[in-house]
Amino acid sequence: MKLSLATRIFLGYAVVLVTFGAVSLFSVTELHRNRLEIRLVSQGYLQLSQDAAELEALHNNQKKDTERLFDQNSVETRRALIRLTRLYFPPHMAQRLGTARARAREVLSFAPSGEVPFVRGLDTRFGELAHQYEAYGRAAEAVYAVLAADAPDHVALARTMGDLSQVESTISRELSVLRTTLENRIRERVDGAEERERRTGLAIITLSVMAIGVGLGATAWSARTLRPVRTLIEGVSRIARGDYNAQLGVRGDDEVAVLAREFDQMAHSLQTREAQIKAQAEALMRAEQLAAVGRISAQIVHEVRNPLSSIGLNVELLQDALAEARFPADAGSEARDLLAAVTGEVDRLTEVTEQYLRMARPPRPDLEPEDITQVLDGVLEFTREELARAGVEVVREFTPDTPRVLADEGQLRQVFLNLLRNSREAMPEGGRLRVATLPRERDVEVTVQDTGGGMTAEVRRHLFEPFFTTKEGGTGLGLAVSQQILQAHGGSLSCQSIPGQGTTFVLRLPRA
Repeated sequence: MKLSLATRIFLGYAVVLVTFGAVSLFSVTELHRNRLEIRLVSQGYLQLSQDAAELEALHNNQKKDTERLFDQNSVETRRALIRLTRLYFPPHMAQRLGTARARAREVLSFAPSGEVPFVRGLDTRFGELAHQYEAYGRAAEAVYAVLAADAPDHVALARTMGDLSQVESTISRELSVLRTTLENRIRERVDGAEERERRTGLAIITLSVMAIGVGLGATAWSARTLRPVRTLIEGVSRIARGDYNAQLGVRGDDEVAVLAREFDQMAHSLQTREAQIKAQAEALMRAEQLAAVGRISAQIVHEVRNPLSSIGLNVELLQDALAEARFPADAGSEARDLLAAVTGEVDRLTEVTEQYLRMARPPRPDLEPEDITQVLDGVLEFTREELARAGVEVVREFTPDTPRVLADEGQLRQVFLNLLRNSREAMPEGGRLRVATLPRERDVEVTVQDTGGGMTAEVRRHLFEPFFTTKEGGTGLGLAVSQQILQAHGGSLSCQSIPGQGTTFVLRLPRA
């Protein structure tokens, strides 16, 4: 069962609370036990011990009073002492024994279960002492009866005194044992309480340390559980600063991990969207540039085209006239060379104006199913002599049964011718030119690869911008026009190049 983040944190702190609660409950329980122990000793055994000591002292006083009777020669004095003893000792002793038994029964009400048999034993002993004092009273009355006579019978007195002494010894021994038993019990309980207090203190300290450890562990575990939140906040801050490369990489199944993965997906989507917006902005900028170039080119072509036609026509007339005229030796050839140079420049300017015109007013392609390998063969055959003179080896890698593409043959030939001439110019010392076709699922891919000097990343970034060129005398319109033509076909033109390893242009055209 997967627990939520809040539930896990709650359970962690619940464990801490339960631990501290258990420590507190243990402490309270032990304090209560100690309180009962103190009450048992102070209000129970100590009081019973005092009662036993008072009974023993009273009994010893009674023994001394009885012995004092033998030292009195006066009958009246003996009789007065006997009356005093009868009046004082029996009720006082009965009261003390009753108080002791009542206290023992009171102690029985709050004594721990382990002490109940001992307290009941005390109550029984006090009851036995009460019976023994009844026997003591009868023996004492027999002695008092002999001593109260005017002439005591010594034989009867010796016999009754022997019985009384035996009962007194038994009672003295019972009282001494009772007092000693209580004192030993008090000592045992006090020693046990001290030992238990020591163990309780150690246990409370140990449990408190364990509880603190559990609390620190729960705090550390909560901090570790919430650590991805800090990472998430940092990622959000990076996104807010425009850094869409932020990837949190938080693992797990809780809410924070799910949120982090959604955040990573959002950052990736934003990065993709930003790249798309950037590409669209660049495309829009190129479109605006092309539009501006188109407007300027249309005006320049309009202003330059007609004068160039007139100049070209007049130069042709001059050439015809020079062909019929007669000049001194070598004078006519120089004039004809000059007119040929003018004609070449006029043709070059006418070609430039045609390029500007095509940029300004690109014709709508007339799309028909075309055999792209046949078009490539035609362009390569047209440029065969030109490439051979430049020392360029052409390698054709056409896939058999390459499907037809939707294209305007004339515009497609213009694109291929431009790319082949660029490749030739990139290999001034000669090289290898590879032209290949590769069918794809929805389009056909054409690769034009040379072994020239290649291009840097900065050059590739501006490669398809109008008027950007690295060649002397270049117009910077060839690749821009080629890309425009392919986009109008629903295809694309891309470039891959490594400095020192050549350049590869990849064309994609939709299948017919």
